Parts: sequence; C-alpha cells; structure tokens
Amino acid sequence: MRIDKRRDKIRSLWIAGVFSFLFSAAILFGARLDSVENVDVKDGTLWLHLAAFTIMFTGIVLLLWRLMDMMHDRGATVVGKIADKITNAIYMTDEMADVGAFVFLFLCWLPVFLAVYPGFFVYDAQDEYVQVATRTFSTHHPLAHVLLLGGMICGVHKLTDSYNLGIACYIIFQMLLAAGVFTFLFSYLRKKKVSRVLRLTGLVWLGLFPTVVMFTLCSAKDALFTLALLLLLVCLLEMGTAGAFFESKGWRILFVVSSLAMMLFRNNGFYAFLVMIPLLLILKKGRRGQILFLVACAVAGCLLINGSLKTALHADDSEYQELLTVPIQQLSRAYKYAPEAFSKEDLEILYEVLDEEALSLYTPRLSDPVKYRFDNEVFARDKGRYLGLWLRVGRKKPLIYLNAWWMTSYGFWYPDTVINVYGGNTVFTFTYKDNSYFGYEVELPGVRESKIPWLDEVYRKLSLEVWKEKVPVVSWLFSPGGMFWLYAFLFAWLLNNRRYEILLPFLPVFLVWLTVLLGPTYLPRYVLFFWYALPLFFSLGAVGRGTEASP
Repeated sequence: MRIDKRRDKIRSLWIAGVFSFLFSAAILFGARLDSVENVDVKDGTLWLHLAAFTIMFTGIVLLLWRLMDMMHDRGATVVGKIADKITNAIYMTDEMADVGAFVFLFLCWLPVFLAVYPGFFVYDAQDEYVQVATRTFSTHHPLAHVLLLGGMICGVHKLTDSYNLGIACYIIFQMLLAAGVFTFLFSYLRKKKVSRVLRLTGLVWLGLFPTVVMFTLCSAKDALFTLALLLLLVCLLEMGTAGAFFESKGWRILFVVSSLAMMLFRNNGFYAFLVMIPLLLILKKGRRGQILFLVACAVAGCLLINGSLKTALHADDSEYQELLTVPIQQLSRAYKYAPEAFSKEDLEILYEVLDEEALSLYTPRLSDPVKYRFDNEVFARDKGRYLGLWLRVGRKKPLIYLNAWWMTSYGFWYPDTVINVYGGNTVFTFTYKDNSYFGYEVELPGVRESKIPWLDEVYRKLSLEVWKEKVPVVSWLFSPGGMFWLYAFLFAWLLNNRRYEILLPFLPVFLVWLTVLLGPTYLPRYVLFFWYALPLFFSLGAVGRGTEASP
C-alpha cells in the first residue's frame, strides 16, 4: 500500500510538473512576445524564472487538485442534492426540459439579434456571397458554406428584393440549429446523470456569455464547424464511456454526420480528423474494425462532396498561401530583421513569389498583408525551389523563424493577450483601434438596422473595446489562451484521477487547436469550440459510469 501511494504521489508530481512547466513557459514567453515581439531563448534569466515558476505552479496545481477531489468526493453529492431540490420545480418531464432549454436559448439570443439586425455579416462574408452571386468560385473558403450562405442570401433577395432579409434568414437558421445542438447536449448530460446545477449553469453560459452570442449570430463558418465538432465530442464521450455507442445505429450515424460536417465547414477540421484516426485506433484497439469503417465513411464522404462541388462549380484551387502562412511570415521576418541571411541568388528567388512591396508590409501578428500578395502561379511551377530557399534561411536564422511563428499564434496560448491584430485597419463602417476581438461588422450588401440601439452599442463595445480584456480573472474567460489552459487543467486533473474513459473528447479539441497554431493570426473565432463546449467539459468529472444515452 505504501509503495502504491508513493507511486501515485510521484505520478501526480510528474503530471502537475509537466503542466506547470508548459503553463509557466506560456506565461513568460507570451509576456515577452506581447511587449517586445521577441523571445531571446539565450537569456539565462528567462530560464531561471521558468524553473521558479514551474516549482511554484506545481505546488499550486497539486493543492487545487486536492481541493477539487475533496469537493468531488465529499461536498459535491450534498450540494448537488440540495441544488437539485431547489431546481426541481424548473425541471418537470424530460420533454419539457428539452423544450425549455431550446426556448430559453433562442429567447436569450433574440434581443441581441434584433439589436444587431440583420446579424453579424462579417469575416469573409462578402467574398462568399459574391462567389455565388457572380458564379465565380474558389476553394479559398469551404464550398459547402459558400453555397449555404450565398445561396440563401441570393435566394431570399430574388424573392423579396432584400439582402438584409436574406442575411437574417441565414442567422435565424443558425440560431435554431445552435439551440437544437445545445439542447441535445443538455439532454445527453441529463441522461448521464449530470446534476441540474451544472446543466443550468451551462445553459445560462451558452445563452448569455457574449462570445457565444456573438458567433451564434455571425455568418462566419466557425459556428457551424463548431456545432459539428461539439456533436463529435459527445459521440467520443459516449464511445469512451460504458455507453451504447457501438451497439447503437443512431450514435454511429451521428458520428459520421458530425465528422463529415466538421471537415466540410473548415479545412483544418479535415487535417485534425485525419490525425485523430490513428490515435483513436490506438486508444480503442478492441473496436478497430468498426472505427475504421466509420472514419472511412466520413473521410470518403468529405472527399466525394468536396470533389463533386469543385468539379460542378469549376472552382479555382490554385491558392497555396493559406497552407504557407507560417513559412511566408518566417521569410518576411527574416527579410526585415536579418537581410544578411539572404544571398543575392536567394533574394532573386524570394522576389519571384514576394516582391519588395509585399515584404515591406510585414506585421508580426498578422500574415494577411504579405500572404495576399504571394504569387501562387510562380510558386506552383517549382515548389522545390522555394522550399530550398525557406530551408536555407531557416538554418541560418532558426530563432527568427521561431519568433515569426510565435507572433502569429501566441494569442492561442498566452492568457493575457489583447486581441488587436487588425489595429489600424479600416473596414466598411469603422476603423479598428485598440481591439479587434470580434468583427461586429455588417459587410455589403447588408446594412445594420438595429431595432434595439442601446443593446447594439453594448455589443459594439464588447467587440471593439479593450476593457473586458483588462479585468482580472474575467478577462481569461474572453481569452483564447486563458480558455486553452482551463481545458488543459481539466485534462490534467482527469488524467491524474485516471478517468481515461472520458478523455476522448479532448483529442479533437487539442488537435484542432494545434492546426490553428499554423494559421494567419490568433482570433477567438478559430477556437470557438472552447466556449461552445465548456458545459460539456465541465461536466466530464460528473459523468456517471455505465449509464446509457441515445441520440
């Protein structure tokens, strides 16, 4: 017994230590990137601080885990029973609970929708609409979303001569879909014996928290992608627990459909899903045949649909800059801060795909100004030529390459990041100043027609002013980096408690998070799942073992 306890303590120390080391590195590196846009890894003081922070946070994490275990084992049952009695009047039959959740969510979002009518038509919205309106398509955006958004707007406009009504119809469709998915989530948690307190708290969170509301009322593809991902997470939780996943046709169909939708609505969802497949086969080796069949159906469906749409629409697929965001930034940063790393021949090669004017537009936190001027046609002729250039310069200036990558991604792992990557950029109706947390815009052909101006002003301030990111503790709830570490902390706690059967949902979350680190910048929209899935992940520790649920 003593040996087992000692091993458990050592194991806990290791898990807490690794978590604390990574968290400390994020805090220290992120602070330097935020202030001076560079991390000097040769700075000995930095590593001394990292060691001290790791020791301090390891102790804090172990203490927090102990408190959480005590609450979970002793206090949660008593508090849960009392709270359940208090809330019992609210929850009648299961059907009434589901209807009540759906109506509550929709009614929470409805006043904001009226305030920002016809909804937030922003983040590539105009480009997607124009593709449908002009019948000129490209694979820059997922074609499934282009057709859904642009098709609905064009269709309603043709019937009513109103672009705003078309945008509003799309937003209402998304609101209804989101309310339905969230209701399914809470119904599932109820069947898994999660307490009413946790479910009600989650319901209020999804109904009222600004980040959730903003993107539920936003035309960007991120909401539909995240709703599909959320359904996949529920499927994985059912797969990991002693549920009915492999015996239920409904669960297997939901897994395929949600996986397919996730891959269709965001390209990085496809890559994350591919990486998830071998990991899933390793973790569920007793069900490899069934899992292989399901993932094969999802991937084949995605390839077939995307291929068919591309062929039918004659979509242009000649763009490479989205995949090359990080290398483009790295070469641009090296050109600006270490031009001596380029030989005369290297400069000639670089100018073939990025001219001097494009390189002069380098901004550390956003790759768009440079990457949009990247010459895809020239690159396509001899990819190896430019890969060689990237490798040669990288060997000479590896730290510049690291800092270039960190500067476009640190907002996803540094909790105190202020989201202001578009500062100074002028859009349709305003210029970004000290904050670009959310787009807020209604791009043409839409026009803002607020029915509740004072509430519209509240969301304008939430979107474009920095104050919310300066409030201690609360700011972390708005922060992509803060939310990431909350999830990582929950994962480490469950891992420490050997709750392996409920860890599968973390797999796609962390994999999708890894893909966004290779993106053009850091914005909440790219990791919206942190906010949409929070009620599910907060309920994981309370999920009953051996209970069954059906979709």
